[in-house]
Amino acid sequence: MHLPESLQDLVDSETVRFLRRPKSISRICGGVFSLVIFSSLLTDGYQNRTESPQLRCVLNSNHVACSFAVGAGFLSFLSCLVFLALDARESRITGSRFKTAFQLLDFILAVLWAGVWFVAFCFLASQWQHSKSKHFLLGNSSAKAAIAFAFFSVPVWIFQAYLAFQDLRDEAPVPYKRSLDEGIVVLNTLSPSSTTSPVNPSTTGPNSVSYTSSALSPYLTAPKAPRLAMMPDS
Repeated sequence: MHLPESLQDLVDSETVRFLRRPKSISRICGGVFSLVIFSSLLTDGYQNRTESPQLRCVLNSNHVACSFAVGAGFLSFLSCLVFLALDARESRITGSRFKTAFQLLDFILAVLWAGVWFVAFCFLASQWQHSKSKHFLLGNSSAKAAIAFAFFSVPVWIFQAYLAFQDLRDEAPVPYKRSLDEGIVVLNTLSPSSTTSPVNPSTTGPNSVSYTSSALSPYLTAPKAPRLAMMPDS
């Protein structure tokens, strides 16, 4: 299929190639799923019963369930945005230690979010199973959407953890290589070579002889004769 030049330039652009990466796609999917979860429960998750004007959570009237889903969805959405922005700056990260710490943090958070969404799915599904839908006029579709996307979030975050683990495994396992190389360079600079610079160079010439004789002349002079001392008569 032949594409126009403008579309071909757009496809080959750095932004499109970044968004087509598996890591970027998984982060976008995780962010969209989290957005659906907390926005659906914020809009229609709290309803009043037919006989009472008080707002209650549609998930078995359990405010903990709605609050947990809304809080987890919002934090997960922010996490996806932050790491997506850091991925865009990943090529500018030069320090190997900072890059390794970033990849390790990515792996840990992905595993934690996978566990959180699994617990959230089980908790929300249990509360929805025990709730009576006829008590509320609205909110049933929002509760079902939150439960479904909580389930879909589990494999997405597992896939992100797998990608982060792949990056950690592909990273160089020698964190002190640079320090060792710098130490070798310093030692090579400070240690003199025996072939080029001798330790005890031989000095020849009249200047060295005169310096030696002048330096040792006070110690090579003939000793003076001892003086006789007169002892007093007893």
